[in-house]
Amino acid sequence: MTRVGSASRLFQIGVLSILGLAWLGTEAAYAQSDPVIHPYDGADDWAQLPDGRTWGAPAGVYVDTDQASLWVFERCGANSCAESDLPALMKFDSSGRLLQSFGEGLFVFPHGLHVDRDGYVYVADGNGQDGRGHQVFKFSPTGELLLTLGQAGTTGEGPYTFNRPADVAVSADGDIFVADGHSPLETNMRIVRFSSDGQYIMEWGGKGSAPGQLDDPHSIAFDSQGRLFVADRGNQRIQIFDQEGGYIDAWTQFGSPSGIYISPDDVLYVADLGAGIRIGSAKDGTVTDFIQAPGFGSGPVRVAESVTVDSRGNIYAGENAGMKLMRFTIPR
Repeated sequence: MTRVGSASRLFQIGVLSILGLAWLGTEAAYAQSDPVIHPYDGADDWAQLPDGRTWGAPAGVYVDTDQASLWVFERCGANSCAESDLPALMKFDSSGRLLQSFGEGLFVFPHGLHVDRDGYVYVADGNGQDGRGHQVFKFSPTGELLLTLGQAGTTGEGPYTFNRPADVAVSADGDIFVADGHSPLETNMRIVRFSSDGQYIMEWGGKGSAPGQLDDPHSIAFDSQGRLFVADRGNQRIQIFDQEGGYIDAWTQFGSPSGIYISPDDVLYVADLGAGIRIGSAKDGTVTDFIQAPGFGSGPVRVAESVTVDSRGNIYAGENAGMKLMRFTIPR
């Protein structure tokens, strides 16, 4: 495979424009009964930070391979790590006890977080300052830096430069996918695919609202079939692609998706920035449950921007604006 060039992109856009007529009917195709509504009353005091440290924006949350402990990518007690030497990566057990932390002085704007099936930890640094940022990192479970993608503090649209990367996810065969581009700035708005050792393979996307185009690809996740789900937040939809960038579908019933997590049994958890947390099926798009934010329907609401779940059904959500790490349990 090679990089998608200008001619290929024009061809892809033309094909996707034709597909747009079918896409317009997507929302109607997923008509369904109303989901069960739950109050947004999770606990925000369960995780124990070291003495003297307070929560900043917990921009990334992801359950570990044991499906019990939790990794958190946090903005150093504020909304940025640019002026801090605090460790931005922390791991907690299910009781909230801090197990380990690392990443001091490495990041500017912690954003996306992913843990692969072997326990390796991937993070996206979504901004740049003073020669740092605009990069994606891979760590061992104990904090050893193993791989870096992008050039520190440098923006670009080439194969090895990013502009505000928002998230990262790893396929079953080890390829690394990066959601590159965070609004409101004019950034790349693309998905970039790399081999497991960091070699560029291909990319797709581009700014826009047509099928396959993106506006703030804020989070990405794979389902059990290997399909890539993209939280196309600026377009208020989830887009689904194969790993070659082929457009499959678009779902609008999950609101304004800011964070996505798909469990091993294909339950889809979506942090809907303007509403709460929507839960449904990654197989057919059905929405079954809705953790409704306080004040929903009464004006702009900002709650969770990242979400994950453990094997016991505990749902974890990072509130960037509220600077809270929430935990919910939905009765079944």
